[in-house]
Amino acid sequence: MQYRRLGKAGLKVSEFSFGAWVTFGKQVDVDAAAKLIGTAYDKGVNFFDNAEGYESGMAEQVMGDAIKKLGLRRDTYAVSTKVFWGGPGPLNRGLNRKHIFDACHAGMKRLGVDYLDLYFCHRPDLDTPIEETVRAMSDLVAHGKVMYWGTSEWTAQQLTEAYSVARQYNLAPPTMEQPQYNLFERQKVESDYVPLYDLMGLGTTIWSPLASGLLTGKYNDGIPADSRYNLPGYEWLKDGWGTERIQQRIEKVRKLATLASEIGMPIHHLALLWCIANPRVSTVILGASRHEQLVDNLGALGVRDRMTPEVLAQIEQIADNRPKPPQRYDD
Repeated sequence: MQYRRLGKAGLKVSEFSFGAWVTFGKQVDVDAAAKLIGTAYDKGVNFFDNAEGYESGMAEQVMGDAIKKLGLRRDTYAVSTKVFWGGPGPLNRGLNRKHIFDACHAGMKRLGVDYLDLYFCHRPDLDTPIEETVRAMSDLVAHGKVMYWGTSEWTAQQLTEAYSVARQYNLAPPTMEQPQYNLFERQKVESDYVPLYDLMGLGTTIWSPLASGLLTGKYNDGIPADSRYNLPGYEWLKDGWGTERIQQRIEKVRKLATLASEIGMPIHHLALLWCIANPRVSTVILGASRHEQLVDNLGALGVRDRMTPEVLAQIEQIADNRPKPPQRYDD
């Protein structure tokens, strides 16, 4: 395992991290979570990701109980949660000052910690002024409740506004973004955010590196009955299934699988290693419901030397979807 700075921050996170989305509190109980977290920790993972919206807080509770069961020292791991979807009522959602504070304290209690290493605004809130959100997050940093705050799936414009507000009023600016990033979802990380890496020192904690399983090849012949696509509450993952766009992606997956086989690795290892080949990626969040699945994914690091510039060029040729760089205007 190697470690990368979280953007310009001094915090160093493992290049592979472990998250609770879809699994903890739904497919994974405390005992299974302890086994997964313990294995990840022993392999060098030092960042564990969560959100109040994951199974209505149960994912945080399961993770917190698992970490307590393992007895991990607080100074050896970083943990995150996110704020936006806390409940059905008007005071239990969004990025207003009250909900940000309530969700922070509730998350800390469920996770069993007295501060959060990373705290994310899970989505932009169009009903709350960005200045209000930035001030609330900055106050949590000042109070020692949060070490670093950031966003998830914000636009470059929204991030720029948040950064400008923070600089104007001498507040703590956002440190990191958590966007989806994989061989099929590249626009934000490789184009939209490019000006922000230097301007803000933006770090990225990317999610869905395997495109919700599509880049494992298991969907090449249809949707397996035991896939996350069929889990109650996650039917939206199947949106667009059967369209020409999805079929084109599956064809690319088949070609990528052939390339992966030629260099001696499964396609999901190739997809994971492709993500960390981007130096703008601070950490790749892995998800797993089974112990052997996590061990297998972590094993990709053992063959990273096979991802040569030539192989990366072949991947680009197959994917054929590199985003256009940001347009520059010369005087």
